[in-house]
Amino acid sequence: MQNLQPFHTFHISVQAHEIIDAHSVAQLQEAWDHAKAMNLPILFLGQGSNMLFLADFSGIVVLNRLMGITHKQDTDFHYLHVNGGENWHHLVEWSVNEGIYGLENLALIPGCAGSAPIQNIGAYGVEFKDICHYVEVLNLSTHEIFRLTAEECEFGYRDSIFKHHYQSGYVITAIGLKLNKNWQPVLKYGSLTEFDSLKVTAKQIFDEICQIRQSKLPNPDEFGNAGSFFKNPVVSAEHFAEIKKHHENLPHFPQPDGSVKLAAGWLIDQCQLKGYQIGGAAVHEKQALVLINKGGATGEDVANLARHVRHTVESKFGVFLQPEVRFIGAEGEVDSVSVIR
Repeated sequence: MQNLQPFHTFHISVQAHEIIDAHSVAQLQEAWDHAKAMNLPILFLGQGSNMLFLADFSGIVVLNRLMGITHKQDTDFHYLHVNGGENWHHLVEWSVNEGIYGLENLALIPGCAGSAPIQNIGAYGVEFKDICHYVEVLNLSTHEIFRLTAEECEFGYRDSIFKHHYQSGYVITAIGLKLNKNWQPVLKYGSLTEFDSLKVTAKQIFDEICQIRQSKLPNPDEFGNAGSFFKNPVVSAEHFAEIKKHHENLPHFPQPDGSVKLAAGWLIDQCQLKGYQIGGAAVHEKQALVLINKGGATGEDVANLARHVRHTVESKFGVFLQPEVRFIGAEGEVDSVSVIR
């Protein structure tokens, strides 16, 4: 058995049967074949920034370490081919410094490039789907590599085809990004709305978002965490109107279909749950959307805390929170809502 604690950002002390570094597509394939030959479950991991291990993992964990960025361009667009093991924030920082704009709103999101499509990561008005050109996937059963267009990825809010049809037996080896040279800043949220869209630079947006995130979010090396633990819930217009009767300052974001997205962090904060602790797990004092490992937390501690948060918000607002974080059991991923129901 090998300790997984250094390989996921919650830094919970759990074991895996074996941990393998994969620096090439061939090594990814070899690890899969090795696990199948031993009849063991397998888990592909980038930086483990969106994972909660509930127990020791009985199988093989493969760390995606495929590196490299290729840049091409034409008259109108920049095209980036990014291998799956590249650090996402380093990619964003590199692109801004290279004068390739469009990723700056996604600064300081933890994780690897290969994980970005799975969650359809997003922040400050930009989602991965907005800049996705293609996703390159290895079919581990046939050894074939194929590409999916952005449309074929079936992106939704923190959702994609990689959580469904391509969840098992496939691994993302690279992503392709398409960034318009006619750059338009996205200034929809928070302090970004104060910038002048005609004067602001991508570097200013990048710096502002880094400052905001660093002021609110704990460093995983200080307090283990997986960033935003819950998705922002979407409710009907009628439900929203009912809640707003009692909470005039309710942050909300109308959706194209008439529903309304609410801020999960605000809902948790209104329940006075900042600092609430179960075992070694606690709601972060500065950002209620983040659950942290204060030291020695188990996966069960975090799950119990998440359950308490979900039930408290449900009781006060009639809103059900769903984890954004993926829950991993002894044999592989499990349904997170079932665990904290």
